[in-house]
Amino acid sequence: MERLRQDDPPQIGPYITLARLDAESAERTVPDRRFIARSTDGDSTVIVCVPRIGADPSRWAIEAEGARRLSIPGLLPVTEVGGTSGFPWRTSAFVPALPLPAALAAHGGPLPESVVRSLGAALAQTLATAHAQGVAHAGLSPAAVLLTAESPRLASFGAVRSAAPDGEQRSGHPGLDSGSLAPEQAQGGRPRPLGDVYALGAVLSYASTGHTVPERDELPLSLRRLITACLARDPAERPQAHQILAELVPPAFTAAPQATVLDAAAPTLLPALVVAALVRQSGEILAAELPTPTALNLD
Repeated sequence: MERLRQDDPPQIGPYITLARLDAESAERTVPDRRFIARSTDGDSTVIVCVPRIGADPSRWAIEAEGARRLSIPGLLPVTEVGGTSGFPWRTSAFVPALPLPAALAAHGGPLPESVVRSLGAALAQTLATAHAQGVAHAGLSPAAVLLTAESPRLASFGAVRSAAPDGEQRSGHPGLDSGSLAPEQAQGGRPRPLGDVYALGAVLSYASTGHTVPERDELPLSLRRLITACLARDPAERPQAHQILAELVPPAFTAAPQATVLDAAAPTLLPALVVAALVRQSGEILAAELPTPTALNLD
């Protein structure tokens, strides 16, 4: 969580912005401008997202509405979509959450291997569920992964589709993490499930090493083969999400040979410093006071 900057909107729809969710150092690879905000009556706190400056608001709004219509465990639920054609916004109910880059910063480096495996299993299950419904997330990156005290939430739905239409090159677009962008999507190919798998490999690499494009020897030995397979340039050589889940989840959790399912109520274990950062964020938001109307120039 970061302080607001002078050029940040003081109010978005009926919500007063309190803080930025992302650090300025991570801004280039975040597909949205993300804020923690509170309703003007003080009754509800939300994460509110708006397009990056210079982004196409119409494409962004289409993906926001698409996310609102989805009900997939593990995706960050979009509760409200609003705004104008030139300045759309979407909200999700606030829970203390750290983007993965902020979690690594709080921890002081890459996450323990046990945490990476747990994180990977949760994300693979979310993707497997989406893919079974014919949905490609098309936005997975370290910035899209929000760690909470319960389980990770996957945000930034449709960021690749928002950045540029199919057929146009997407590499180099601000807001897209080049290390998480599958080669076929970077060249303008239609986002498909195996592109999400490539991005999952990049996320697991980032959580393990601190960056999305690893040297093979940097990766933990037990995860090296799996992450390398996810990052194959040829989509046909990548595993599917349900196969990744089966490899990451201990056999005791396997309900049936064809369907590996995690206990949705089981929390993802997080390092102590990450938990402390979540507690600190929660306390700061609870203590935050709404600006006066004069400060907001709402008179």
